[in-house]
Amino acid sequence: MPVMSIGQIRSVSLTGLLALALLAGCSSNDTFEQPAPVPNISASVELESVWTMGVGDGHADNFLYLAPLNAGDTLYAASAEGEIWAVDPENGEVAWYQDLEEEVSAGVGGDQGNLYLVTRDAQLKALSRQDGTELWEQDLPNEVLASPQSNGRLVVAQTIDGKVLAFNANGGDKAWQYDSDVPVLSMRAAASPLVGADLVLASLANGKLMAISAENGQPVWQYEVGQPQGRTELERLVDVAGEPLILESAAMVVGYQGKLALVDLQSGEEIWSRRESSLQSPMIGNGNIFVAGANGDITAYRGNDRREVWKQDRLSWRQPTQPIVFDDYLMVGDYEGYIHMLSLEDGSLQGQLEFDDEGLRVPFQRLQNGNLLVYGNSGKMSVVKIRERD
Repeated sequence: MPVMSIGQIRSVSLTGLLALALLAGCSSNDTFEQPAPVPNISASVELESVWTMGVGDGHADNFLYLAPLNAGDTLYAASAEGEIWAVDPENGEVAWYQDLEEEVSAGVGGDQGNLYLVTRDAQLKALSRQDGTELWEQDLPNEVLASPQSNGRLVVAQTIDGKVLAFNANGGDKAWQYDSDVPVLSMRAAASPLVGADLVLASLANGKLMAISAENGQPVWQYEVGQPQGRTELERLVDVAGEPLILESAAMVVGYQGKLALVDLQSGEEIWSRRESSLQSPMIGNGNIFVAGANGDITAYRGNDRREVWKQDRLSWRQPTQPIVFDDYLMVGDYEGYIHMLSLEDGSLQGQLEFDDEGLRVPFQRLQNGNLLVYGNSGKMSVVKIRERD
């Protein structure tokens, strides 16, 4: 099944995480479980830097997810201190730089004309892609952790208290608001809404994937990824904190203490599901589905029947990022800032790089030229490529 990018979605009809650190309001990287030590491996492959730059202080010791926006010919990256860079992905040359002089909690999202981010005091801002100048701003009712997203007509932001708000991309007038139920306790992690031509897909802390009409904000369907169970609020956590993966006319979604499922985009009906627990988006490649489990284990499931192909448990409780297929390898980062390269065939560890001693949290991204974009918590941003060892 071919994977569609967010850009392609816009043209059709319609990322130890069992940590108090991730509960709403907390910001530490400490976990209940003891993370596995950095695996000692015999590397057969290495990563080589194409270019590297610093994006201010990055997350500035805050528990944020400031993923760069890959717009094809330009990368847009933001720091928690409100500095924005537009960068050439080929060589790292800076096209422009803008300092908002305001702290940022979420971004960067964008469309053909604008960039979007949210400040720490919950203001949604639209900036020009040409030079980063501010075009408009709107107050939001609460904090936002996930990047706002746009289909060119609407820009949609999702607050930590379960509100999904849409604004006109041209001018910022509010179009609609959808309010979801919020559990007493939730993870400090959130998925960006996916904004299509007709549907907005919102991943919610109450364990549901919600399809909302892009026209009027009315619910179209909902799918229960996880159902709260247990006596304590911790046991009842069912956050869907990873963006769905769009596969033609279906969405693949996974939740914490829930399931991995494929859902029909038009009806919300389940096509298949199996038990799983993750706070990261799933990934597919080489005929398999890859999931970074909440306990840090990386698992490959066979795509045609979802049977387990392999499991890599040497990264347990290392808080892996979303897996991404890169050439013949599966790449994940961890909370100590290591990049791990796994064999697609059997999950064995083939390479390793200590990238950022402040950790890795946001997913890696494939660029149009085939290289890989990496953004560390400290603000270190690099484009890397694979080099096989002799």
